[in-house]
Amino acid sequence: MSDLTAPVPVLDVVIPVFNEQHTVAACVRRLHQHLVQTFPYPFRITVADNASTDATAAVASGLVAELPGVTLVRLAEKGRGRALKAVWLASDAPILAYMDVDLSTDLDALWPLVAPLMSGHSDLAIGSRLARGSRVVRGARREVVSRGYNLILRGALGARFTDAQCGFKAIRADVAAELLPLVEDTTWFFDTELLVLAQRCGLRIHEVPVDWFDDPDSRVDVVGTALDDLRGVRRVRRSLASGALPLTDITARLGRGTPGGSTWQQLQRFAAVGVASTVVHLGLFAALSAGMASAQVANLLALLVATVANTALNRRWTFGIQGGRGAARHQAQGLAVFGITWLMTAGALGLLHLVAAAPPTAAQTGVVAVATAASTAVRFVAMRSWMFRPPTARGGGLRDATTPHTEAAPSHVSPEVTSRVA
Repeated sequence: MSDLTAPVPVLDVVIPVFNEQHTVAACVRRLHQHLVQTFPYPFRITVADNASTDATAAVASGLVAELPGVTLVRLAEKGRGRALKAVWLASDAPILAYMDVDLSTDLDALWPLVAPLMSGHSDLAIGSRLARGSRVVRGARREVVSRGYNLILRGALGARFTDAQCGFKAIRADVAAELLPLVEDTTWFFDTELLVLAQRCGLRIHEVPVDWFDDPDSRVDVVGTALDDLRGVRRVRRSLASGALPLTDITARLGRGTPGGSTWQQLQRFAAVGVASTVVHLGLFAALSAGMASAQVANLLALLVATVANTALNRRWTFGIQGGRGAARHQAQGLAVFGITWLMTAGALGLLHLVAAAPPTAAQTGVVAVATAASTAVRFVAMRSWMFRPPTARGGGLRDATTPHTEAAPSHVSPEVTSRVA
């Protein structure tokens, strides 16, 4: 029975287990002692039993009776991702975490992991074995597979986090409630999928260097898991490309900025796109003006082509909008911005012709280049504040991490959980 007088926990640490009757007791006791000694707020340790067939559930039930703040959730089906999704969505704690039962990660990293989430500095936090300052002891095979996998994530999904699969992560409950319904994987790719979606929503991912020691008794099939992960990478890449995921809406509801990342990151990408489209514009203008009597017509055609390409690239790359939904509207808005840019460049050409009756092509191209550069700021502001602006963000901002989270658990969670002991 649960203790109705117990305070709502600030932190809920989930330990997914499957047939761990010999290890779960030592793990939970060690974690419980560490939290009692170092964590100054109410906490809960949730053992999530993934349909174990041995005595894991019986051992965990004994821990529930022995240690305050320990609970057991039993699930009818296997899957680490399935367990985390079910328990996290049902939890009343504002900060949610998980760690592997072998406790390969030094527990001294737990407070640095959750503190940025409690302060509101970050939305997710991950332990990283590849970050500067980490100390890792593991075999060469797992080292190569881990580094290779993270390189694939960078190339295929644009991942900017360093370590997707370290079993030591935490997330704010409000973020979890938005992202978890979109995560399809129920096994080991769960972590990666969650992080990629978070990054695409512009959420803040904090990385903590960890001391990590490989468990020599690990039963994880490294090769099989890697192949499953690669299939997951392909699926997520397709989903992102199709624009089927409502990431812009989630970003707006959480009030975390824009899917394209920070303003500085957007400026960098916008500048790169601007350089490319300017080259196209000037090249087409030079080519067309050589064969046309009217430099204005040549500029109009060249600018129109460059603007369509510029809008498409900025939409997808700079501001992180995927899929075809809204593309026609964005192009129409881009043409409106094109009108402003064209008026600026046309005005510059008109002034040049007032000064010189027949200016050379080089002079005309230079004037157009200056006018185009002057219109860059106008285009960026229009794109960020009008064309690609997310829907109005929900008020309230970040929930105070120490305020009890009292929202009801989603109804779709309960069928997966066969029993809870607390």
